Amino acid sequence: MLTLYTYFRSSAAYRVRIALGLKGLPYDSHAVHLVKDGGQQHTSAYRALNPQALVPSLQTATAPTDGSATLTQSLAIMEYLEEAYPQAPALLPADLLGRARVRALAQVVACEIHPLNNLRVLRYLTQDMGLSSQQKDAWYAHWIALGLGALEEMLATSSATGQFCHGDTPTLADCCLVPQVFNARRFGCPTQGYPTIERIVATCEQLPAFAQAAPGLQPDAE
Repeated sequence: MLTLYTYFRSSAAYRVRIALGLKGLPYDSHAVHLVKDGGQQHTSAYRALNPQALVPSLQTATAPTDGSATLTQSLAIMEYLEEAYPQAPALLPADLLGRARVRALAQVVACEIHPLNNLRVLRYLTQDMGLSSQQKDAWYAHWIALGLGALEEMLATSSATGQFCHGDTPTLADCCLVPQVFNARRFGCPTQGYPTIERIVATCEQLPAFAQAAPGLQPDAE
């Protein structure tokens, strides 16, 4: 059984929950509260699993190819799931250029937008640099608008975009997009200016794997 160390509001963990759902893989959910007790991710027990003190982490106790291991970083975990459990649906296209495009779309979110708006970054802005809540929110909104604006153009101008980010089946790109849009809306950032993104997210949210991975449905939801 796979074990996912997760937090209901973590968009990185949300991505992996979606990927697990799409693959139809059962897993044990182990909550790591990122705020309570000063952040449970900082405990020595958790840092022994993930020295970065971040979620998600995935323990692959009965993995079919490589035995037991603890994996970190959501994109690496999702690519591992694709390779270790190649059953449909595929999270990456079969063709070389398609795989490169999907990885690029996923990385726009995971490498460009999300890191600048992560909890520890926002805390540093207010607690260490002394920014006000209004300044912090302006920081968040700036990087959301810049990132989603670019992503909207990439999706809207490509013939490879279908019902989903790439074609008519969900991929790693959709696994990344939906949690980021959820977070943007939670922080009050308008998304109406990104019609292609809104259409794709609405399509994704109709699928059980996306719906069941939503933060409000997790065992640790508050």
